Amino acid sequence: MMVEAGTHLPPIEAELLERLSRPGPRYTSYPTAPEWTPAVGPAELRRHLGLADAEGAESPLSLYFHIPFCRHMCSYCGCNVVVSRRQDRADRYLDHVGRELELVAAELPNRRGVTQLHLGGGTPTFLDLAQLQRLWDEIGRRFRILPGAEVALEIDPVVTTRAQLELLRRLGFNRVSMGVQDFTPEVQEVVGRVQPVELTREIYLCARELGFRGINFDLIYGLPKQRPETFRRTLETVLEMAPDRVAVFSYAHVPWMRPNQRRFDEKLLPAPAEKFALFALAHRLFLEGGYVQIGMDHFARPEDELAQARLERRLKRNFQGYTVNPASDLLGFGVTGISDLQGCYAQNLKTLSRYYRSVEQGELPVERGIILTDDDRLRRRVITELMCNFYVDLGAVCEPLGLDPRHTFAAELGRLQEPEELGLLRRQDLVLELTPLGRVLPRNVAMIFDPYLLRRSATTTFSRTI
Repeated sequence: MMVEAGTHLPPIEAELLERLSRPGPRYTSYPTAPEWTPAVGPAELRRHLGLADAEGAESPLSLYFHIPFCRHMCSYCGCNVVVSRRQDRADRYLDHVGRELELVAAELPNRRGVTQLHLGGGTPTFLDLAQLQRLWDEIGRRFRILPGAEVALEIDPVVTTRAQLELLRRLGFNRVSMGVQDFTPEVQEVVGRVQPVELTREIYLCARELGFRGINFDLIYGLPKQRPETFRRTLETVLEMAPDRVAVFSYAHVPWMRPNQRRFDEKLLPAPAEKFALFALAHRLFLEGGYVQIGMDHFARPEDELAQARLERRLKRNFQGYTVNPASDLLGFGVTGISDLQGCYAQNLKTLSRYYRSVEQGELPVERGIILTDDDRLRRRVITELMCNFYVDLGAVCEPLGLDPRHTFAAELGRLQEPEELGLLRRQDLVLELTPLGRVLPRNVAMIFDPYLLRRSATTTFSRTI
C-alpha cells in the first residue's frame, strides 16, 4: 500500500495569505457555470443523448438525482433548496422526476447500465420510506444498476432514521455522506443547524453496522464564531469516530447570491488568516491521523480506494465528487440537475414550477449549458489533473492531439512564474507538481489555464480561494 509523506503545510505569513486569497472557481466543471448560456436547451441535450446512446450497452452511465427539500434553511447554505414541512410536496416532485426519467430513457434505448448513482440535495432523507422506495422503483424501471456500482446519498443525521438506512441498504445503497459542519454549539446556533455529537455518532454507527462503506463526513471551516480551540474539538471527535472519508469545505460567503447568508453579522466570520488557520489545523490533524489528502479539501483513510487512486495519480472527479472509475457520461435529474455528456453540459430549470411545466409538456427541462470546444476539453483535462492529482504533464496531455504544448500553452507557461515564486508549484519544464501549499490552493494554479477568467470579473462571481 502506497503512503504519503512530507505533505504538511509550511508556516505562512499573513501578507502572503492576503496575496493568495483571490476570487476563483472551484472547478467542479470547466468551462465554469457562469459561461453557460440558454443557447443550450432541450434540442442540444437530445442531440447529445443520441451521441451518448451510440456508445452502446458496454459503456455505463452515472446518474445524479437532486432532492431539493429541506425542513429548514441553514444560514450558511449555498445549495438550491426548497424549504417545506409538507411531505406530500415530495410526492408531486417524484411524479415529475419519473416523467423526466421516461423522457431521457427514451433517448437511450441502447444504453441503460449504471455504475454510479447519487442522491444529493437539499436533504435526500427528507423522503419517507415509501417515497424512497418509489424513487428507486422509478429508476429501476428505466435503468439497470450494474454489479459493483457505487450507490450513494447525502444524509442529514438530524432527520435520518435507522429505518431509512435499513431500507436504503436493502435497496442497494452502499455509501453515505453525512453533514456535520461543526459540533460547537455556538457555531451550530448561529448557522441554524443544531446537531448533537451523540446523534451523529448514533447514525454513523448504524450505517457502519448495516455495512455502508466509504462513509464520509462533511465539515465546513470559515463559519461565523469558529475558533481554532473549538474547531479542534470537532476535528478530534471526528478522528475518534474514524470515518473513511472527510471533506473540509471552505465556507463560501456569497450573500449577493444567497440571501439566507445575510442572517448573521459578517463581523462574526474569521479573517482570511484566521480562516486559513482553521483549515491548516484540520490538514495537520488528519494527516497525522493517517489520512491522505484527496483534492484540495478532502481526506481519506489510506486503505480507501480514493486515497490509493490519488497516490497513483488516477483520481477523477465529476459532479458527484471524487471517484475512481467515473462513467464517461453523467445524467442529472430534477431541478438544477446537471448532465455532462459527450462534450455538453446541460443544467435543468431551477424552479419547481418551470421544471414541472416543462416535463408535463413532454420536454426535456433544460435551462442552460455549454458545448465544449476542443480547447475546452484540453484545458478541462489539465485543470482536472491539477485539482485531483496535484500533477500534470503538459506534454503528455498534448501529445495524443498532435499539439505543441509550448505553443498551445505559451501564455500560461509565462504566467506560471508567479505561483512558483509564491511556493505553490514545482516545475520541471512541462511537468507541473503542486507543493503542499499548492495542494490546498490548486484553484490559484488552475485559474492560469482558464482563459474565460480574462474576460470576466471573478470578484462578483466566485468565492475567494481562502
